[in-house]
Amino acid sequence: MSESVPSDEPQLPSRGGGRRGIWIAAAAAVVVVVVVLAVVLTRGGDDSGTAKKTVSIGVVDASQPYWKTYSALAEKQLGVTLKFVNFNDYSQPNPALKEKQVDLNQFQHIQYLANYNVTANDDLQPIGATAVYPLPLYSLKVTDPAKLPANAKVAIPNDAINEARGLLVLQAAGLVTLKGGGGAFSTVADVETHKVSVTTLDASQTAGALQNGSVAAAIVNNNYATNAGLKPEQAIFKDDPASPSAAPYVNIFTARKADVNNETYLKLAALYHDPTVEKAVQAANAGTAVFRTVPAAELQKELATVEEQARAAAK
Repeated sequence: MSESVPSDEPQLPSRGGGRRGIWIAAAAAVVVVVVVLAVVLTRGGDDSGTAKKTVSIGVVDASQPYWKTYSALAEKQLGVTLKFVNFNDYSQPNPALKEKQVDLNQFQHIQYLANYNVTANDDLQPIGATAVYPLPLYSLKVTDPAKLPANAKVAIPNDAINEARGLLVLQAAGLVTLKGGGGAFSTVADVETHKVSVTTLDASQTAGALQNGSVAAAIVNNNYATNAGLKPEQAIFKDDPASPSAAPYVNIFTARKADVNNETYLKLAALYHDPTVEKAVQAANAGTAVFRTVPAAELQKELATVEEQARAAAK
């Protein structure tokens, strides 16, 4: 709207200039609206995330071929360009996510995230499941846990994350019983009865102890088993991915709490289960992945439960 001209100013005869001014102003207003909309659509918003075109994901295995397959699908199906930020230390991706150095991360299971949240006083959340990798018990002497001699030495990892799960595997195999049925933060101090003698070693050493004969059986994480040349079929027992005790070990996509409803992030988590991606993941993991599709709300509920266990264990 043009300003009114004071009555004491000389008036020029009207020749349509007022109407022209209105059209020019209107056109300018349209340009402003278009520019504003373009900026909003380009930047997207933290609440919906539907228009965000570039997403950074923190991983610890960026060189794996399946990420190329996944990235190409994200570009083709979602119009999203992915940027993978590789970390060499498992302690780094969660703080990086908290500090907004990445938008998501994918490297951990629920139990690891629960332990991090409790110790770091953080509130990162799972938004999608990927797979469970069964934790195997290997032996080069027997083919059945029941055939292990009484008090035979069995090695399990000694870190807080893997010790509890190793004990749960031994319990499921009928080799030990744990106080209260065991949980995600059980330790060897919770062993109530045992048919074998449990010894703890650094996770990187359990395969070597098995191969040099120091122990009759050992829990060996999949990455160390691969490095040691142990084959999946050599495992004499492994935990059941569908059992309640395996729920904390579902691997996940993780986001900041403010982004749990971000549509783009949720779609990216679901895209991991495209058949071409799953096929590539299996090829990289000797077929050991057991894929899980779990609703985000259920994952978050499981996280809250495991966080309670972590707090109780810390007392």
